[in-house]
Amino acid sequence: MAISKYIKEIGRGKDGARSLTREQAADLFGQVLDGEVTDLEMGAFCLAMRIKGETAQEMAGFLDATHARLHQVPASCTTVVLPSYNGARKLPVLTPLLALLLAREGLSVVVHGMASESTRVSAQNVLLALNIRAEEAIEEIAPGTVQFIPTALLCPGLQRLLEVRRVVGLRNSAHSLVKLMNPCDAPAIVVGSYTHPEYAASMSATFQLIGSNALLLRGTEGEPVADPRRTPTMDAFLAGDMTRVQEAQGGSLMSVPGLPTPDAPSTAAWIKAVLNGSEPTPQPIALQVAHIVHLAKTMSKTP
Repeated sequence: MAISKYIKEIGRGKDGARSLTREQAADLFGQVLDGEVTDLEMGAFCLAMRIKGETAQEMAGFLDATHARLHQVPASCTTVVLPSYNGARKLPVLTPLLALLLAREGLSVVVHGMASESTRVSAQNVLLALNIRAEEAIEEIAPGTVQFIPTALLCPGLQRLLEVRRVVGLRNSAHSLVKLMNPCDAPAIVVGSYTHPEYAASMSATFQLIGSNALLLRGTEGEPVADPRRTPTMDAFLAGDMTRVQEAQGGSLMSVPGLPTPDAPSTAAWIKAVLNGSEPTPQPIALQVAHIVHLAKTMSKTP
């Protein structure tokens, strides 16, 4: 079935576009992921949604379609999911530090992602410098460990959609979806991040609608880790119920002595120094770890 009927609804411009139901959105996105649409239709979908913006119902439908096609990660213990798709340009990408600090607390950590911009240093680069290689197959994750799983292993159709950015130069619905997605076969804590305030509202609405366990914050250059220079607002979600757990720190940005340059070797060396105690953990990241650990403990007590 062609998606032209859906494009007619969502492609009427910012003011004239009509939103899809959750079921319609799932049907549309499923066809896109399955490669049943032409390149022209895919481009039209991406640009129409970019102009219109996704509703929570539409994003829930997109997630329904994605989860039906995911190669899920077996998880028998409390798992934290860190979507890493932006990488770093101005600051070091510290998603690997967050992952390793959480693993040290006994949590299993799944980092998933792919490089969407060739000019940025990705978390995968830094993890490789820390001797954590990308997985080549989906395997069960053990407590206290970190896995990096390329998007192509989870869902090849999703990777294809993310790669459209390299052609048109604009993000699309898939870039929002991956920051909301739980790739595990059991409940997990998804650490969602945003860069623009309007996405905070839309991501929060989606987490609530689909009953997620999550932590939502303004990330560092789009990565799901707190800016080491200033603590952002953080909201926790337990089965979709939201609680503000951290207020934003006021004032100007703090300086962080010893913060490395953004290249992978320097970042990895600094992360090792933090882990062995020769450098302090930046307070915003320490607070983020504490909130995730508390949420994990709360989840384990919830029937």
